[in-house]
Amino acid sequence: MLHTDNPKVATLIKGCLVNDRNSQKELYYLLRGFAMKICYRYTNAQEESEEIVNEGFVKLFKNIHQFDQQRQDDMLLSLKGWFKRILVNTCIDHYRKHHASVSGHLLTYESETIPDKSETGIDVLSYKEIIEAVRSLSPAYRTVFNLFVIEGMSHEEISRQLGISVGASKSNLSKARDNLRKLLLNKNHYNIYVSPQ
Repeated sequence: MLHTDNPKVATLIKGCLVNDRNSQKELYYLLRGFAMKICYRYTNAQEESEEIVNEGFVKLFKNIHQFDQQRQDDMLLSLKGWFKRILVNTCIDHYRKHHASVSGHLLTYESETIPDKSETGIDVLSYKEIIEAVRSLSPAYRTVFNLFVIEGMSHEEISRQLGISVGASKSNLSKARDNLRKLLLNKNHYNIYVSPQ
């Protein structure tokens, strides 16, 4: 059974395929909130998130002919999955362009042996508190954390995408988790455990 949004989404996609401005505008407003949530995790400024979102939409409209409308029954869900990959890649490109001079830290024994804390406290944090903590990380830490923890990339994939060594990716993730733990502990006085890789 087709999702109720599919006829509308299919019509918007057809319009976008012929560069119909009204279809592009409707699709933009349909997906903007979704796109902002993804890009917001990779930046520390609203304007930067909006810039990446807009760049992502330009890529979406330019490449809409590559979207497979028959991939799954729920066309909106399928479109979001396809667009998410565009957005994450746009975030990676943005990181490379603006933070290329930020090198990964050397992998050290200390950075890989952060002691575990008990798992109490994280559940009472709000989504907003966690995202704000992630956004306060340095660009290198934030990007590696998002790609590994949220997007599920391996260190090898992150290494290729960002042009850093696997060791630097592991070190940045370890430091990001350590910094997050400290930020959240200081903010909320909770005993927080951020799972090891």
